[in-house]
Amino acid sequence: MEEEEEEEEEMQYPECPVCLQVYNNETTIPRVLSCGHSACQTCLPQLPQRFPNIIRCPSCNQLVHYPNNHGGSSSLPKNIDLLSFISQQQQHQQNPQNPNPQYPNSSEKSVKQLSQGHEFLPKFWSEEFYTIWKDWVLEIDSIEIEMIGVGDGDDHDPHISLLRGRKDGEIVSLLYVGSAVLNDSVFDFSYVVRIMQFLYQLNGSLRDELCLILRSLKLRFRVCKVYGLWMNSENGSVFLVCEMLNSDLKEKLSEWRNRIVCENGNEVIRDGKQRKELNWGMPGFAVVGMELCEALASLHADGLVSGCLALSCFHFDGFGRVFVNSNEVLVLGRRIRKWVREFAASGCQRSEETERIMDDIIKIQPTVNLELLFSLLHKEGVALDFGSSECSVGYFSDVWSLGCILVSFLDGGGLNHEYFYQLIPQIGEKTCDEFLGLYTDWVERVNLLLENLLGPDYVALHQILCRCLEYDPGNRPLVTDVWKCIRDLLVRPQDDILGSLDTGGSLKNMIHCISLGHMCDMPTENDREFQNQNDHNLEGSGVAIGFQQDGDGKNEKNLVEGLRIGKFECVDLMGHADCISGLAVGGGFLFSSSFDKTVNVWSLQDCSHVQSFKGHEHRVMGVVFVDAAEPLCVSGDSGGGIFVWGVGASLQQDPLKSWYEQKDWRYSGIHALAVSGTEHIYTGSGDKSVKAWSLQDYTLVCTMNGHKSVVSSLVVCDGVLYSGSWDGTIRLWSINDHSPLTVLGDDTPGNLTSVLSLSVYHHTLAAAYENGCVKVCDTLVALFNVFDLISIILQSSMLK
Repeated sequence: MEEEEEEEEEMQYPECPVCLQVYNNETTIPRVLSCGHSACQTCLPQLPQRFPNIIRCPSCNQLVHYPNNHGGSSSLPKNIDLLSFISQQQQHQQNPQNPNPQYPNSSEKSVKQLSQGHEFLPKFWSEEFYTIWKDWVLEIDSIEIEMIGVGDGDDHDPHISLLRGRKDGEIVSLLYVGSAVLNDSVFDFSYVVRIMQFLYQLNGSLRDELCLILRSLKLRFRVCKVYGLWMNSENGSVFLVCEMLNSDLKEKLSEWRNRIVCENGNEVIRDGKQRKELNWGMPGFAVVGMELCEALASLHADGLVSGCLALSCFHFDGFGRVFVNSNEVLVLGRRIRKWVREFAASGCQRSEETERIMDDIIKIQPTVNLELLFSLLHKEGVALDFGSSECSVGYFSDVWSLGCILVSFLDGGGLNHEYFYQLIPQIGEKTCDEFLGLYTDWVERVNLLLENLLGPDYVALHQILCRCLEYDPGNRPLVTDVWKCIRDLLVRPQDDILGSLDTGGSLKNMIHCISLGHMCDMPTENDREFQNQNDHNLEGSGVAIGFQQDGDGKNEKNLVEGLRIGKFECVDLMGHADCISGLAVGGGFLFSSSFDKTVNVWSLQDCSHVQSFKGHEHRVMGVVFVDAAEPLCVSGDSGGGIFVWGVGASLQQDPLKSWYEQKDWRYSGIHALAVSGTEHIYTGSGDKSVKAWSLQDYTLVCTMNGHKSVVSSLVVCDGVLYSGSWDGTIRLWSINDHSPLTVLGDDTPGNLTSVLSLSVYHHTLAAAYENGCVKVCDTLVALFNVFDLISIILQSSMLK
């Protein structure tokens, strides 16, 4: 530690190799030579020149070009990376706890901090929100829908049915989550933005639950993989996409029972002969039973409880392993919720609607435990007094469902049908003691059936299945206890090398019941009305015309939302006789330049045509507004003409000033315009140069060369001039002294594509190219990475 501190204290800053003075931004400005080394601006002119415009680099002794006729050393690029590094190290000495208060220590954090500063419009969500959800959005063409309404029943309500499709050739199930509202808007959002906006507008609890399911079940063992979210771009429906294996447990149960039933087709075992047939099929029952326990335990490992299960919730893969399908669990929960809502609405009495829904549910043989049923009725406002089990849904609730499924393997589901179709509807007609008596009688019938089916050979299995159906959840066994009991059917305890292993693991205290969650909520009529109201809540809100601005000149927040839902008026401004080449806004006017050699002025108040500026003899290529004490409009044409128009209290017909750039054989006119405050106007020309003109006396201040083709776009932001060219590069120039800062795209491999347009927001640069590509880069992050590299090189050289 002491050695590191001494090295830090003795650290020398980069200095000029000639005068040995530390570089700074005032007296010893570092200028970059063509060899890559730097020397201060004061020393470079004093170096001997044996040949015209040639000097020797004081660092590597290499002959390099020196621009005597173009400003001398001040025309060479300034090494801003070196200056920033020195400033950073000086701040580190002043504040060792935070060596760079502007940037965190890691590059990853710096990028995050810089990106948080971007305030692009429109912005519907935070960067953190986008980071959380972007990886869960599947590509628009990744899913191909094959079948509508997968599952039992003829009710194809999208909330209670699944769609089947394919993803990369594999079968998947699609669960309807909601709809990204479609509107007749000309402001068409992209596929990803529509899904993000849908997620952002979801109820917070529903969104959190969806995130929990996605994260927990993505790669969970014995749970079908959840891929993410996909939207049908035709109708805006958003689906949760889940893996769908070849066959479900219901199909396997039918096959298994067909093999063990007697030849006469009698399904009730009454004598030893039929029991012997069951003994022959018991290994298959044991294997499947263990698989069920492992799948359920995997679900519980993340604190998730299904609440209700059915045979269709379990699928088999090609190796015969059982997996839980979360989409099947969710759609089953929605079906149960729908029946409970109708049952509660009818006063807990049978009705035609409840009977119809129940008939559909019975086909999938659900297992609905009492504590879940009590909780759902309680959510619907039904007052029940059935003891402490009303709101105690937990891990043991799934054990009850597991016991029912295992019993269904043995009796074909008859007793479960009796429980759901005859016992449950009486919950609103009986008192607590009466209903408890009915439930006890049902459990006793299950006990007698198991005794007849299993006999004395499977007493342990008989006992643990009866314990699974206990009314009090606290008396039910753990899933791992059921697994151990079934495993004993295959391996004798004394021969089981895994018998001493702790398979129980640790269960989370925080439990989330899927069937009680928001993902299983069925929308009410009020919900649909509220959704429809959201689509029209901006009518009459003052966004009819999208030109309104607040006091700071920023767009109103409801403008983008108005465009999104199509609640705005579009006004066609007709006045030009040829294509429009540029637009500018300022002073309450909209200025448009055109190839018809005119500049039209439009009022932003009523969109009326105010004036036409005429005087150009060639195509007008661009127009800018100068917000000065006396506002100006500047336009440039393809013949090199620059015209300045007064737009103050009264619009003048004739230009205040006009002049032409110097032409030569390379010249093809002005292609771009930009303005820097009230000091300079910049022109990008066909002679590959950028020229700066004074707005005080309209004289040429300087010419910036470097591009190898036409300068097609100019933009000024935060003291930097950006110029894009047909040569495919973007050059950055300092506004203060018009010196070159850096070049972007010069090292791009392959064929260069012309830059057609630039847009800059703080340190974020967006460039549009001729090939249809838009590139976005953060110039400040790029500089920061360069600072890191310089720091590493200097520190390593000092250690040597």
